[in-house]
Amino acid sequence: MSHYLFDSAAAQAAGRFSALESCYDPVSRRQMELTGLATGWRCLEVGGGSASLGDWLGERVGPRGEVTVTELEPRWAASRHRPDHVRLLRHDIVHDPLPGMDYDLVHARLVLLHLPERLEVLEKLVAALRPGGWLVLEEFDCGWTPVLAAPDASAAALFDRVHTALTDLVAEAGADPLWGRRTLGAMAAAGLREIAASTYAEAWPGGSTGIALHRHNTDQVADGLARSGVSAAELARFQALLRHPEFVVNSYPLISARGRRSHESEKDGPR
Repeated sequence: MSHYLFDSAAAQAAGRFSALESCYDPVSRRQMELTGLATGWRCLEVGGGSASLGDWLGERVGPRGEVTVTELEPRWAASRHRPDHVRLLRHDIVHDPLPGMDYDLVHARLVLLHLPERLEVLEKLVAALRPGGWLVLEEFDCGWTPVLAAPDASAAALFDRVHTALTDLVAEAGADPLWGRRTLGAMAAAGLREIAASTYAEAWPGGSTGIALHRHNTDQVADGLARSGVSAAELARFQALLRHPEFVVNSYPLISARGRRSHESEKDGPR
């Protein structure tokens, strides 16, 4: 399996999934609706987490459609009831064969960012589309998370220090923290047409659902942060800061990019 710093088998995964779903599922649903998503479509949801979006896709395509949700660790999604036309599959997108082909829609959120083989996986996902099918990739740009308000300058500096150490750990694991800003260009290079993108961000005040993502992430990699020089006292102050009502940080900007595979009549043209 591909190395992933935030192991989905860890206890913190449930909280991370919950924060991501609360903050970003409405955005992701809108992006998939822009493709013309309709009853009867065949869809692939890659790295579906607890499968909130996969289950929503199942509702949209109906029993005449088909949804496959893949996940390295599907246990968070396995306990949820779903209809027969929504399939949950343990799957490694890097090493395992694709679970199908000729999809009308393939969607992945915050997956390729973490994969050193992201360009190879992108090519694989494009190949899985039917002619005229859509790929929607949604990725963070972790390079722009400014502190918007803080009780004092030292609090803002502490957040920047710990967050920078966290981002360095992500990069050391083979991820690209700036992949969001590169996604659209990579999709164009892969031959997709009708490419478009939008960026979503919001303010996360202390104690909010979104800012809890930082808490779950730093909890999970506390040992790595310690090795990088973040002391236990600093981490404790960081965690307290995330609950402080006077602290506000910009969310991770989510860049949602979509593109379409050429139709059959265009397949002989440039890709």
